[in-house]
Amino acid sequence: MSFQEASEDLKALAEVSVSPAHVQRLSERVGREWVAERAREVQAFREDKLVCAYAAAPPTAAVMLDGGRVQTRAEDAGPGVQEPRWRETKVACCLSLSSQEHANDPQPEPPSKFLDAARVAQLTVEVKRRSRPALGRASTPPAKRRRPKRRRPASKKRVRTVVATMADSESFGWQMAAEVKRRGLERARRKACVCDGQQYNWTLFDMHLLPWGFIGILDFVHLLAYLHDAAHAWRKERGRGWKQYVQWLRWAWSGQVKQLLKSLRQAASELGAPPAEAADADPRKVVKDALGYVQNNHTRMNYPRYRCLGLPTSSAPVESTIKQINRRVKGSEKFWVAGGAEALLQLRAAYLSEDDRASTYWTRPRPYARAAGPAGSRSRPNAGTGMHPMAAPNRDLRCVTPWAWQSRARPEEWSPLLLRRAGHATAFAGHTPRLRTRPRR
Repeated sequence: MSFQEASEDLKALAEVSVSPAHVQRLSERVGREWVAERAREVQAFREDKLVCAYAAAPPTAAVMLDGGRVQTRAEDAGPGVQEPRWRETKVACCLSLSSQEHANDPQPEPPSKFLDAARVAQLTVEVKRRSRPALGRASTPPAKRRRPKRRRPASKKRVRTVVATMADSESFGWQMAAEVKRRGLERARRKACVCDGQQYNWTLFDMHLLPWGFIGILDFVHLLAYLHDAAHAWRKERGRGWKQYVQWLRWAWSGQVKQLLKSLRQAASELGAPPAEAADADPRKVVKDALGYVQNNHTRMNYPRYRCLGLPTSSAPVESTIKQINRRVKGSEKFWVAGGAEALLQLRAAYLSEDDRASTYWTRPRPYARAAGPAGSRSRPNAGTGMHPMAAPNRDLRCVTPWAWQSRARPEEWSPLLLRRAGHATAFAGHTPRLRTRPRR
């Protein structure tokens, strides 16, 4: 939902007139307040003063890291888009899970979807789209087919919380670690960090998660994409390329990394070293990249052990979370200043988190500032008294927003569903739900 759409919905459903520009200002103001709250939690964590919000530890936990992109523009450069460029957003998905341990590998054979040529080609294109183009064998998606009945996942998600920022990797690492500590995920008996092969992901893992006993796991789908491209680059004929991919896939799935590396080295030796100016689709470069990918991450590819422990081997949850974040902040005509993007990322992360974080934020006292409308258009509760407007003695409001005392509608007429919907896009909401006596895990 854009600021324009939020303004139109508020007008149609709540009979409140707030311009899109003012919705944006209010959204960024609230977002900055929540960013400051996050900074206080990080500082408390670094001083070893952060209190865990949960008494009991989850049985299984997972942290997944990845990044998206947003378009930014220069600040204080006048009207219009000045100096546009792409910048990375960093996202952490912190999960508590329910799963069982097994004495033997519960799924020794790869899933059928990884052995379906059309589906694997499409999956490879999707995975590589953000980094480099695939080899072009599946540039057009294949026709949709009837999907077989899905296998029940080995682990079931219980609660997801999200950390999102445009800060540098070091700051992001501290934010992620503070969230893990606040959730008590480091106390889980079985815990994993699942990421793709980006080096900064594993630098953060070594610094923050490895000391807590987390197990590093390379996302299997990203590995599959590298193996699929490399197999077809080495074996030119389609049939031979597919056969080679299936062999590599089975070795990877069963944890036979030595055999996989030996075969990849043979492929790289036969094709030769790529020149410095080689294109991304050059077969020599494709095979070299796959070999380097496996070499750099071979210690995180013991997939039979991970399945026995009931740990996830795919980072699909964080990929899905990034798509949900991108719906709000990424677009061909969306150019953010850094502060505005950071504020909206924090709002989006709060509303995507499943621990009632956004509702908790709204129950806390907020810094008082003028709401919508002219400064003297209507008197406000406690104006000039130094008291917070929410502390008005004669008001028992279940829903309070920055524009509540400007609206003619009675508080009981404000729809919590509407406010939640507006809040998802702009944080322009003040829904105060009934608080649970025990937090969800």
